[in-house]
Amino acid sequence: MPRNWLRAARLERHLKKPSLFRDSLGRLVFIDDAGTEHVDVHAVRAFPITAPSAGISLMDSAGKELFWFASLAAIPEEDRVLLMEGLAAREFMPVIEQISSVSSYATPSIWLVQTDRGETRLRLNGEENIRRVAGNTLLISDANGVQYLVRDSSQLDKQSRKLLDRFL
Repeated sequence: MPRNWLRAARLERHLKKPSLFRDSLGRLVFIDDAGTEHVDVHAVRAFPITAPSAGISLMDSAGKELFWFASLAAIPEEDRVLLMEGLAAREFMPVIEQISSVSSYATPSIWLVQTDRGETRLRLNGEENIRRVAGNTLLISDANGVQYLVRDSSQLDKQSRKLLDRFL
């Protein structure tokens, strides 16, 4: 009888699905399929700009990959909510919706922009701080290291495109 119980316990341990939860300190905890508990894990997107819903990796505090999700759709809903909260806290990248003005067409220049998080000013040190990521998607790095995303430069208003074209 004890052998059957031990065999059932082993089988149950191997059939467990990986799971996520927050501990009492608010840290994300991952339990892998072997039942090992990994505390203070964080999610990282493989392609945060070009394919944000594909390729999510769970990393431990030392940067070692613990688990790979091929897509957000493959993650159970309750775990997905926890991962999305973690990703939102980790990925701060305001999206530029409009360029209101620039102080000068020579760099460095101060830009007044409207983002998805409100109006802000950024300092562009040089044209090399504007990178084309894919198609019409741009990544703009300011003097403080904050990266701003322009999802589609062709979808900006006429004035914003005109100001941006001076720096491209």
